[in-house]
Amino acid sequence: MSKAIVLDDNLKKSGEVALPETFMEANSHNLYLYVKSYQAALRANTAKAKTRSEVSGGGKKPFAQKGGGRARAGSTRSPIWVGGGVSHGPKNNRNYNQKINKKQKRAALECAIAEKANNGKLFVVDMISVESGKTKDAANILKQLNVRDALIVKELIDEKSFYAFRNLKDAYLVESNELNAYTATAFDAVVIEKNVFEQLTKEG
Repeated sequence: MSKAIVLDDNLKKSGEVALPETFMEANSHNLYLYVKSYQAALRANTAKAKTRSEVSGGGKKPFAQKGGGRARAGSTRSPIWVGGGVSHGPKNNRNYNQKINKKQKRAALECAIAEKANNGKLFVVDMISVESGKTKDAANILKQLNVRDALIVKELIDEKSFYAFRNLKDAYLVESNELNAYTATAFDAVVIEKNVFEQLTKEG
């Protein structure tokens, strides 16, 4: 059974809490589909090449049809000419979105959270707050947890904590409604406030 590590106010292990059965039963393929969909949605879709009809110029026939010993040509904007249009080039009207329904999103998140728990990288604390607002104090939290990087999930982000975590390259602070399977998977560990964890597992 997958279990999250419960930490006290000093970030020391004080116990464990089991995840609901649904988290263990979630099909990992849903996680793959969600990550694929999430990354597809990030595509800028700005690549575009002009066709022969969009390239300027080329209205005049470059040379006589006969007598020159060359292949006939009607325009210098043909794809075979330097400076001409592009055949079968990229278009910026392509839709890369891949549909994922609510149940799949939920299953993907459950799978990602269960994976962190199985690896001992899911931590639950009463409150995550850096009252000093100093980056070094936020960095000290990660140092105590002994993780490469972490996703920090708060119910609501306060100003001091935001300032403390924003310059850390190995930490990312999000509110509970921003938690998703992609961000949970992208980081080595997930540190989540107790209220958020209870809400998350209750929905499961």
